[in-house]
Amino acid sequence: MTTANYTVTGMTCDHCVAAVRQEVSDIEGVTNVDVELATGALTIESERPVDPADVSAAVEEAGYEVSAP
Repeated sequence: MTTANYTVTGMTCDHCVAAVRQEVSDIEGVTNVDVELATGALTIESERPVDPADVSAAVEEAGYEVSAP
């Protein structure tokens, strides 16, 4: 199991958090996603390391941006 941390920018409400959580959860191998609205912290647990480009693409699909890996 691996854990990766990112920062998401642009989220303003719980709906934003849910959208990011849903898109990131759809990445193959992801087992848990935690998103914190106040800080933009995104923590991903997965069976194997997840490609940061896949994470960025998922967050962008939800309508937001990853500001730092």
